[in-house]
Amino acid sequence: MLILYYSPGACSQAPHILMHEVGIEHDAKRVDLRNKTLEDGGDYLQVNPKGAVPALRLDSGEVLTENAVVLQYIGDLVPDSGVLPPLGDFRRYRVLEMVNFITTELHKRFSFLFSRDASEEVKKFVREDLSKKLDWMDNKLGSGPFVMGDELTLPDPYLFVMSRWTDRLIGLNNWPNLTDFYERMMQRDSVRNVLRFEGLLKEEAVA
Repeated sequence: MLILYYSPGACSQAPHILMHEVGIEHDAKRVDLRNKTLEDGGDYLQVNPKGAVPALRLDSGEVLTENAVVLQYIGDLVPDSGVLPPLGDFRRYRVLEMVNFITTELHKRFSFLFSRDASEEVKKFVREDLSKKLDWMDNKLGSGPFVMGDELTLPDPYLFVMSRWTDRLIGLNNWPNLTDFYERMMQRDSVRNVLRFEGLLKEEAVA
């Protein structure tokens, strides 16, 4: 069985959601990123020497890292799901193009905002720069409902995580399409299952 190493609210949430979305049986092991330990006290650096999540342990024992690649691997495991078009279909490269945009232009900029060592001046610059990238993403997204149009693909769970980070660190108010996308994703069972599992879902009060 596949094992996903995750940390609540981290970018590992994207492949976690995707596995729920396409119905891949898996186990999930929580990582303490600060101490690089597992819940059983094990050394996470023995799993992934980079010390980051996600890491995906395959049935062969191989460990795959880097979010964009883990998402692609999951997509290829379930080719009939439609989350990643097959080889020979040019749409595949459009999907991967968007995943890589999210990785390089959005995800990596957020690392400065999470850093305790980054000065307020640096964070102000990053927010301004990130806002330009979010402007582009909001325009690209349009009315959606998903990043690539009518069907959910690999970039969607990844962009959902970036939307959560944006809401927390900048505020989503300036990006109406991204806000609508976030709210649509929040209604999906796959998203709610993962947020609940990670202890991040505020359940609605029952009248």
